[in-house]
Amino acid sequence: MEALRSIGATSVPVVAVGDKWVFGQSLDDVAKLTGIEYAAKAQLTPEQLVEKLDLILAAAQRYLCQFPADKLDTNVRGRKRTYRNLGYHIFRLQEAFLEVATGAEGMVIRELLNREAPAEMVTAPQIAAYGDQVRKSVRDWWEGIEDTSCQGVIETYYGTHSLHDVLERFTWHSGQHVRQLMMLLREDFGTEPDRPLSDDDLAGLPLPEKVWDD
Repeated sequence: MEALRSIGATSVPVVAVGDKWVFGQSLDDVAKLTGIEYAAKAQLTPEQLVEKLDLILAAAQRYLCQFPADKLDTNVRGRKRTYRNLGYHIFRLQEAFLEVATGAEGMVIRELLNREAPAEMVTAPQIAAYGDQVRKSVRDWWEGIEDTSCQGVIETYYGTHSLHDVLERFTWHSGQHVRQLMMLLREDFGTEPDRPLSDDDLAGLPLPEKVWDD
């Protein structure tokens, strides 16, 4: 990290060549920096992403309410995030996206994404109700947007990207966490998720191969 900070990078993943660097979140940027040929897979349209996102958020609401109430404040698999905050994070991601997309916040920064659940948001149903508010906000934003191709640009901690690219990233980010909720229900609590999402439900999203990095 000392070497990275000396060239201006403040967090990982980073790919550096000499004193030039890019965030590893953007494979297109990595390819340009390293001179590697890279053909990105075709993206879902913004409309398709919004549809996928609502499906993902609805699933998160269902699954979170299946976790034992007395386990919500237990850390997930030894990590620093509790089940309660993992569930909250899935919805907070989209609220943060909307804050930047609508101009309420000027830039996507980590602090916007990683806020913990408010102290008064204790139970799974309370977080699920918050999820309802977020889903409505996403629908309202989409219904009111003028450029449905989402070609405007957004500043993020990992570079400048089109609104389309950022919408895709935030959609699969929540989708990845929902995959984790399904796995945790099955493996840690022996509970089958209520209407589990299928590969077809998530098709077209650039999700990591692994559901969980051990």
